[in-house]
Amino acid sequence: MDKKAVHILMSTFWGSGGWKSAYSPFCGEEFEYAKRKGVMFDPISITHDEIVQRLHSMHQQPALKQQAVTAFLYSLSTKKVHLRSALSSWALTRNMPLHTFGERPALHANTSACGDCNFLRLQSDENYVNTDLNVLNFERFKWGGVRHGWLLYCLMDLELLLQERGDNTSPFEVTAEDQAILAKLLGASQSGDPNDSARSLEKKWKEVLPSSKQERDALLEIWAAAGILVPGDTPRKRKGGSNDFVFAATWQGDDGYHTENVLEYFGPYLPQTNH
Repeated sequence: MDKKAVHILMSTFWGSGGWKSAYSPFCGEEFEYAKRKGVMFDPISITHDEIVQRLHSMHQQPALKQQAVTAFLYSLSTKKVHLRSALSSWALTRNMPLHTFGERPALHANTSACGDCNFLRLQSDENYVNTDLNVLNFERFKWGGVRHGWLLYCLMDLELLLQERGDNTSPFEVTAEDQAILAKLLGASQSGDPNDSARSLEKKWKEVLPSSKQERDALLEIWAAAGILVPGDTPRKRKGGSNDFVFAATWQGDDGYHTENVLEYFGPYLPQTNH
């Protein structure tokens, strides 16, 4: 990934005081450079149905899942947080049928009027006109993504993963350090305490994975969206901090992690005692 292009993207939206109140126009020599490197983009106009078609085509590639898994693990020690959310983008769209926006209208629209997207907790619109992908990619590089449940984000996320892969079929080398971090993240999520919330786990992860609070929040959302942290059927304690999350909002300590999904994703990278 071209460092200069990423710097241009980051400085467009973020300064010493945080979010910039006014973004630079998406034009000029620097923007064109970042565009050539595949980091920034012109506004996109696309339909829901086109997004679904493109995602469906990507999911026909057998290697896509493994790329998402190894990219996630590779990101743990390298701190390349932009590689993490492909795991949730893959998981959220893996079972999505090939469908049109109006084919099955949602009876109770929570995230979308499209019934198929709504069922999968994906936020989608029928049409996207001159929509900005740059802010989505900025959030991806800054924290590991924010709008993980957006259908358009999932498309961008997975396409950029494949772009980063390039001609190398296995560019993300998982190290022993990555595996050790994974084991600690999983161990911390098995407290068994129903009073532990997603916010409690985020604080525990601070010792396991030095990073910003926002990065750990994104990691929690990625794991919850991917089916690793799954809220159970027991009464929810709803401790403070739930409003900071979408997918992980009602997870609590006695839910632990979803063993089958953890083995499906990470089985080869876990200590033998965890199998």
